[in-house]
Amino acid sequence: MKDCHMANTELDRLVIRRANEADAPAVLRIFDEIIAWFVEIHNQGQWGSEPWSTQPRQVARVTEACSLPGAWVAEEQGGPVRAALVLGEAMPYVPAMTEPELYVRLLVASRRSNYRGIGRHLMAFAEDQAKLAGVKRLRVDCYGGGSGALVQFYESCGYERICAFDVDGWPCQLLGRSV
Repeated sequence: MKDCHMANTELDRLVIRRANEADAPAVLRIFDEIIAWFVEIHNQGQWGSEPWSTQPRQVARVTEACSLPGAWVAEEQGGPVRAALVLGEAMPYVPAMTEPELYVRLLVASRRSNYRGIGRHLMAFAEDQAKLAGVKRLRVDCYGGGSGALVQFYESCGYERICAFDVDGWPCQLLGRSV
């Protein structure tokens, strides 16, 4: 199993703190940045082609996610938010677990090259949070279409494929790992 902990001087300067509703605009900017990149690489299947900050439904979803008790953001000390992570209960559309778990409900990170590895950094943080909570299982779901790069990212963090399924026409891959 590969370790998601990475050494990077830029990452060392990041502070992970609890998120709140006021962080939603910054998190939406990250979504918009990624969607612009998806349009460039012809990957509109994942989140569409329109900035989330212009879609009331997505603004509401991100605002709600930022206000959840398991919401975190990574930011430069005193600077802008560069990534967000939301941990909690499993999404309602995935098969239920029979043992306690921590579920990665959201992971979004800036594409800026000087923050390469921030997603891995937050996945390692998720593992630490699971250990602190005495939970031995982590799961995550992600876009299972396109090139498969997102599934491969989670696999590179030690997650294994559990099952693939469709959520209203969106290909989904469920993955999990023991901690």
